[in-house]
Amino acid sequence: MDAEKLYEQLKKIQEAKGYYFNQDKERTLELLKGLITNKERYGYMVCPCRLAAGDRDHDKDIICPCVYRAPDVEEYGSCYCSLYVSKEWNEAETPHEYVPERRPPEKLLF
Repeated sequence: MDAEKLYEQLKKIQEAKGYYFNQDKERTLELLKGLITNKERYGYMVCPCRLAAGDRDHDKDIICPCVYRAPDVEEYGSCYCSLYVSKEWNEAETPHEYVPERRPPEKLLF
């Protein structure tokens, strides 16, 4: 699968849930390419902005869309990677702040 095809598939699904792709399409496509690479590498689309252990059970919290996306978008208007954002974030009605890592430190050690 290529990034453009994945973009079109996920866009429909995620926008219906209130999550939008970052309007910087070049960045979005790079992140989607990272998801595709991780799918080929690990067998699942793990977040391209985090280090994966390669163990699906260990990584389940960062399989995209990760479990941190909803609280990140709610609080900051963007997920950790800035792949998924709110409509207000894309329209610059929400400040583009740094989104801190929510993943617990013990999950970062593998």
